[in-house]
Amino acid sequence: NTIEFAGALHATVVKQVRLKNPSSKTLSYNAILVGRDADDFSLLQGNTVTIFPKRQTSINVEFTSRFLRPAEAVLLLISKTVGGIHGATLTFSLKSEVKCIEPADILKCKSPCYEL
Repeated sequence: NTIEFAGALHATVVKQVRLKNPSSKTLSYNAILVGRDADDFSLLQGNTVTIFPKRQTSINVEFTSRFLRPAEAVLLLISKTVGGIHGATLTFSLKSEVKCIEPADILKCKSPCYEL
């Protein structure tokens, strides 16, 4: 699964990852961001995710672009044991794309084009 973060240079984009628990037991995960550009992504709710039985929850992943090149990272959700129950390890590929560049400021200058 790939989650794409598209926006302007230096803009912050937030995406939600929805997780469902179809079982009758509570699942708990440690969320980890790994990869070349993992520092540009962050998890807004922290690194622990708990999904109660027959429920769903969402994880908010935030990305702020610093460079024009695409950023890449992987979101790993590693199951923690809760009452002897293990969930499957989940992985999501995170990729960014800079769609536009907004100017930070506009400066007007006057100067002669040519002087002897």
